[in-house]
Amino acid sequence: MTWKATVLTLFPEMFPGPLGLSLAGKALVEGLWSLEAIDIRDFAKDKHRSVDDTPAGGGAGMVMRVDIAAAAIDAAKAAAPAESPAIYLSPRGTPLTQERVQALAKGPGVILLCGRFEGLDQRVLDARDIEEISIGDYVLSGGDLAAQVLMDACVRLLPGVLGNVGTLTEESFASGLLEYPHYTRPRDFEGQTIPDVLLSGDHEKIDKWRREQAEEFTKTRRPDLWAKRGKA
Repeated sequence: MTWKATVLTLFPEMFPGPLGLSLAGKALVEGLWSLEAIDIRDFAKDKHRSVDDTPAGGGAGMVMRVDIAAAAIDAAKAAAPAESPAIYLSPRGTPLTQERVQALAKGPGVILLCGRFEGLDQRVLDARDIEEISIGDYVLSGGDLAAQVLMDACVRLLPGVLGNVGTLTEESFASGLLEYPHYTRPRDFEGQTIPDVLLSGDHEKIDKWRREQAEEFTKTRRPDLWAKRGKA
């Protein structure tokens, strides 16, 4: 079964966007994954195709209506592969991790709800058992870019997308560590040279050096990851 991303958005023209380029775009053309962008406004009930209303209790901004969001989600679930999780991209969601990405990539696909305005009526999240995921501690204008980030992270893990699958086991987070530094020609750049060990031809020493570098980078740059390894 082809991995499918179903996106619910107010701006379907934003998709595939960057995902139509490079390896993800090639894989899309080759049918290694598929994408369907559904316009939430198609489920509006008035001639103006409005999907939002003022927040109960007052306050700034607008909130996406529960009935319209629910109708859009139901339609997406009917068209998506069975067991595809429904995900709402939200800054209050659980942080997206490589572990979660790997699990999503192994499944049949995802249904991604892209919010706008001040947010989404809480009742649709509860009624449709929607998972909330965040790509970082900051706020975007909407969930569309976040959805593209999640899709890109998943698509690159699909069989046949990357030419050298070995890179997947060596990159950041694959082993709970940040990736070691890389070098290539020229050997000397403005007085900085490639570490001698990488030119030694001794693969055992190279592997040891890379491991040590990955550990040091993780300790200094992401102490939270390093602490998590100690608890594992």
